[in-house]
Amino acid sequence: MKLHTRRQKAECRMQNEKLQATSSKLQAIRRQPCVAVGARLACGLQLVACSFFILHSSAADWPSFRGNPQLTGVATDSLPENLELLWTFAAEDSIESTAAISDGVAYVGSLDGNLYAVDLQTGTQKWTYKASDEIKSSPSVYENAVYIGDEAGDFHCVSTQTGQQNWIFHADAGIISSATFVGNRVLFGSYDQFLYCLSTKDGTLLWKYETEGYVHGTPSIAGDTVVISGCDSYLRLINVNSGVQESQIDLGDYVAASAAIMNNRVYVGTFGNRVLSLDLATEQIRWQYEHPQRQFPFYASAAVTEDAVIVGGRDKMVHALNPETGEPLWTFPTRAKVDSSPVIVGTRVFFGTSGGVIYGLNIASGEVVWQFDTGSSIVASPSVGAGKLVIGSEDGALYCFAERKSSNE
Repeated sequence: MKLHTRRQKAECRMQNEKLQATSSKLQAIRRQPCVAVGARLACGLQLVACSFFILHSSAADWPSFRGNPQLTGVATDSLPENLELLWTFAAEDSIESTAAISDGVAYVGSLDGNLYAVDLQTGTQKWTYKASDEIKSSPSVYENAVYIGDEAGDFHCVSTQTGQQNWIFHADAGIISSATFVGNRVLFGSYDQFLYCLSTKDGTLLWKYETEGYVHGTPSIAGDTVVISGCDSYLRLINVNSGVQESQIDLGDYVAASAAIMNNRVYVGTFGNRVLSLDLATEQIRWQYEHPQRQFPFYASAAVTEDAVIVGGRDKMVHALNPETGEPLWTFPTRAKVDSSPVIVGTRVFFGTSGGVIYGLNIASGEVVWQFDTGSSIVASPSVGAGKLVIGSEDGALYCFAERKSSNE
């Protein structure tokens, strides 16, 4: 266990060093003004359609990193009021990957290089798939296949039924970004600075777009537009069919988080200690939030509803902001970093901390309504499906919480 802990800390340091090195490099580059290449009105019309686009999955599933292609981090399923530990599953190394839930199975990757399929009700292993290297990417499930990248730069498509490889695609650097889908296309980013678009059928490269930095986050979808942010400090809007950039917006800071989209607006935290809201129709920053005393990076992705933007920070706090103004609704001190992206379930929001505690807070007040101490740092984000909450920790444990029924039921 101690060996795993040292290794995990080293991996975290290496990842931060990569991002810090990129930031230093980017600061030496003179930025160009925000560039729009036209089609602003068309982009706005495409964005209207995004609310109707969903993955081919049931309402009880959590098929991808943030639950939907707009990456809002909002569960469509509910959870019982009193969550109890249903089961734990042990991987051979740390779990930084966020689980996907589909058709009664949880899929999760580990630094041991395995993709695990675990029965959601019992916690028993159904199959494992060996990737080429460590897995930090979160799996995405789409039409009877699970898609995941690894640190060797290999992107895998695996059958959900058998755990056998359907196809594999080789990028030129590690993949931490998770996959997003539009029709028969799968999109993901890589540390080789490219956004990739492949055919879901056979992994054929349809197009790739080169950015100016690592593409760490997961692409979000707005109609026919792919929205990505990354370590080049730009928010980019790229046509999903052609791979041509429609516009870019200078954020001023590099970004590890994934951008959440709601009502033509993007919400994302930066390594410049800010949370930003942008209007995609006008391509302007609407507001920016920075805590007045504690200036630390935001690594986690935001969860967004009509009433609140909730995001955890390396300032050891969780912040709830007004979506229209960016004014703070409340802050919650965690006494530990929050790299785990929060998930909203009804009137509660759930997330983990580097201190090993999983919290459930009341969205209206920020008060604790549930918590569980795992005893190990948590980087992964919660997944919610079929009335269960699933989350992994850095000691290799995958936890499932649900309403425990009596033995005679």
